Parts: sequence; C-alpha cells; structure tokens
Amino acid sequence: MDKEELFNIKIQKPCKKAYGDAQIHWDAIAKPLDGLGVFEDIIKNIAGITGNADVIIDKKAVVVMCADNGIIEEGVSQSGHEVTTVVSSNIARGIASVCRMAQIAGADVIPVDIGIKDNIKIKGLLDKKVANGTANFAKEPAITSEGLLQAIQAGIDITRDLKNKGYKIIATGEMGIGNTTTSSALASLMLNIPACKVAGRGAGLDDKGLEKKISVIEDAIKKYGLEIREENSREETFRALCCIGGLDIAGLAGVFIGGALFHIPVVIDGVISAVAALAAEKLVPGCYQYMFASHAGKEPACMLVLDRLSLKPVIDAGLALGEGTGAVLLFPLLDMVMEVYRENTTFNDINITQYKRFADI
Repeated sequence: MDKEELFNIKIQKPCKKAYGDAQIHWDAIAKPLDGLGVFEDIIKNIAGITGNADVIIDKKAVVVMCADNGIIEEGVSQSGHEVTTVVSSNIARGIASVCRMAQIAGADVIPVDIGIKDNIKIKGLLDKKVANGTANFAKEPAITSEGLLQAIQAGIDITRDLKNKGYKIIATGEMGIGNTTTSSALASLMLNIPACKVAGRGAGLDDKGLEKKISVIEDAIKKYGLEIREENSREETFRALCCIGGLDIAGLAGVFIGGALFHIPVVIDGVISAVAALAAEKLVPGCYQYMFASHAGKEPACMLVLDRLSLKPVIDAGLALGEGTGAVLLFPLLDMVMEVYRENTTFNDINITQYKRFADI
C-alpha cells in the first residue's frame, strides 16, 4: 500500500437497518426502555457494524502493539528501552497483567513486535517489526514514510486475519517506553491544544520530568513546522506521524482502519490507542463509527481525544496501566449485557404490555 492508496480508502457506513432491528429487539425485552444505558447503544452499534441484529461477540482478541521510542534519549521517561523488551516478552509468555485479565474475560492476547529495539524471538510474539524502534524525534524524524505505511498495513492485515479466523471484537493495547510522549505530541497537534494541556506524567514523571517532556514536544512541533488543518488533515497527519509518532501508534491506527474496512468492532484502550484512533480517523474519515471507548484514561489527553471522536467511555476509574487492560475490562461487562440482549424474556413472554417509545425519549 502506498500513501495514495491509503488516502483513497472509503469507509462504508454501518447498516442502519441492523441498528434499527437491534433497537426494536431491546425495546421488546421486559425491562425499562434504555435501562442499560450506553451498553444498549454499544450493542446497537455492533449490530450496525456487522450488519446483523443477531449480535455475537463470543470470540475476542486484544492486539498489543509493542515498540520502542527513540525520544527517551531526551529524558522523558523513568525507564529505558529494556523495559519494553521485558514486558513484551512477558505478554508473549502469558504472564503480564493484560494476559491475566484477558484469561478471565475469555479473550486471546496477540502481542506484536512492530518496533521493539532489541531483536527478540519468543513464541507467541507476532513478528511485524518495521524497525528497531523509532529515531529520536528531537533530532530527526521518528519514522520514514515507508516505515509508517508498513506499520499501518501490518495493523490492517492483523485485523483482516482475525476477522477471517472468526473473531467478533478486537481490543487494542500497546507496550513501549516513551509512548505517552509520542501520543501527547500527536494529541497536541491533532487537537490544536498546547502540549502543557495534554501531556501527563506517564509512568511517573516528577515535576521536572514533566516540564522536560512538554518542552521536548513543543520544540519538536516548531522544529518540523507541524500543523494539522481540516482541509488537509490526511497529508498533515501522515507527516506528523512520520515526524513525531511511534510505530505502536501507527500499527494501532492500522487496526482501527482495518476494523472499519472489515466490519469488526474495535475497542480503544487508553491515551495511546485513543490517539491512534484519532489518527486513523484523520487519515481515513469514517473509521470512528467502528470504534468504542472502554475507559477515561488518567492521561490528560485521553478524554479530549475521545470527545473529538464523539465517543463516550464506559469506565471511569483513573486507569493508566496500558497493555490493553482497560479495553479488556469492557469485555465482561459486554458479556453480561449480551445475556440480557439474547436471553432475557420479552414483554410477550410474560403477557405484559410493552413500554411505548415516545418522540421525546
């Protein structure tokens, strides 16, 4: 795929009829109208995405994009790149936090080496390596155009393969030291908000470290003369990803684009995957209709990005673990809601008059 092909992708709107059929089904269930709130909206939206009101989300996956970021050379993180290697390996071995949680949620974890600095070969780690980490964007552009396209294509391909294997819903996750800096820089640009309003402490920066992080972002945006205008957002977003992005973000953007292409719902995790989701929407407009937000992450940019995507998170618990853990938390909640949607009695079953939906409800 080249850049022109990426920009020419057209996203089909979700099926209105399936959405409406799901609404009719909800209203027939013996409970108050809209009694399950935003969860009812999610199931209706999944019906629209898949084109079928007979919603099934029994086979689940969480795709965890793992990559290193050269910007850590500037002192924007407490940790070094070796932590990415260790945690990514633990995910592949099934012993990381996301693996424990996914086991309870009945989801398969798929860690992807999209750009880990170290060369590691371990069973369970999907090799889609584009480069051994990004360059230090304080000194040079982080990713080549070719590398960015390769990472986006990898995400699209993974989503297509999961759809072909029968997966019904995908959660997104990431692992990469320094990626709250890359995501904050991109958020500042895409939202047109100063870096000081979107950059957080990541894995635990002190005040001096946070000031350094903000300064690095501001300097880089000036260095490359970056700006994203609505009339040219595709080209400018692509350039921003090359200059200050991360390979994990690029890979996740591909997963979100793939979700829209192959009609499979994709769940946003925290700020990194939220930024990837917004990047996907700017590169390929219409993708947002195939996304769901799991939680309001702790990083300042998270809710700002979700608001821009017009997505409402379900969980508000100050989460900041990463790895896709927040997105995986949504799965058991959806399973419980699905029991009502698929198995609950209807008003006809119990011979009670159905509630009427009035225009102002």
